[in-house]
Amino acid sequence: MSTTTHETSAAQYVPSAETLSTVLARGDRPARPSALSASITFGWRAMLKIKHVPEQLFDVTIFPVMMVLMFTYLFGGALAGSTKEYLQFLLPGIMVMSVVMTTMYTGIAINIDIEKGVFDRFRSLPIWRPSPMVGYLLGDMFRYTMASIVILVLGLILGFRPDGGPLGVIAGIAVLVAFSFAFSWVWTMVGLLMRGEKAVMSVSMFVLFPLTFLSNVFVNPNTMPGWLQAFVDVNPVTRVVDAVRGLMAGDPGGGELTWVLISGIVLIAVFGTITMRLYNRK
Repeated sequence: MSTTTHETSAAQYVPSAETLSTVLARGDRPARPSALSASITFGWRAMLKIKHVPEQLFDVTIFPVMMVLMFTYLFGGALAGSTKEYLQFLLPGIMVMSVVMTTMYTGIAINIDIEKGVFDRFRSLPIWRPSPMVGYLLGDMFRYTMASIVILVLGLILGFRPDGGPLGVIAGIAVLVAFSFAFSWVWTMVGLLMRGEKAVMSVSMFVLFPLTFLSNVFVNPNTMPGWLQAFVDVNPVTRVVDAVRGLMAGDPGGGELTWVLISGIVLIAVFGTITMRLYNRK
């Protein structure tokens, strides 16, 4: 009987205004952060994760170096007769390949945070709803830029000489990073759909390997069979490689740049919308 009375009195307890004022912060309520501010904050969070776990940068430092050295000295003499000549053709393609393959880690990072319950906290905050996703991508843009710079510096050491000069190189890297930002929205969707990080990686590699290897990264498509050329010609990686090569060679193609711009907008519009629908319902 006493237990029932105690539970009833506890349920009816209403704290007084004085009691509440002792635990609540005094002063005006802080303004709600803007969309840009929230996105930048989550981007900084992604950067701090790299700071505390620097091993995450191996995929944008060690892997690109291995790819450049391996393909240049294994196939350069056989395909172009000279490793230095082949490097002029290969390096922009390897740069695109390495950065595009790095985009899958966005989905893996999101999936890990979901499994840990971090996203439940994000959803309860009074912030712009897409800001955690945008923050991930802003942080990854640093990784894309670092991978591009590592490959470029190594290429210059080995003898790569872009005819487009510094402006052409900067423009090429900017186009690549912008496209990778848009392409990363595909993996944010995959990260929300899959039940584990290994599943995200498996799906990502299943898509990325054909896109990167069945392209014009390593050889001119004119040497391929007709049926394979048809796939290579419509491969988005091929278009990005052509755009980056053209800018670095000082011969930018307006058609390729337009295609990259339109495809980036479509990727964000389609997969960004799907990602946010999944995020709101998950």
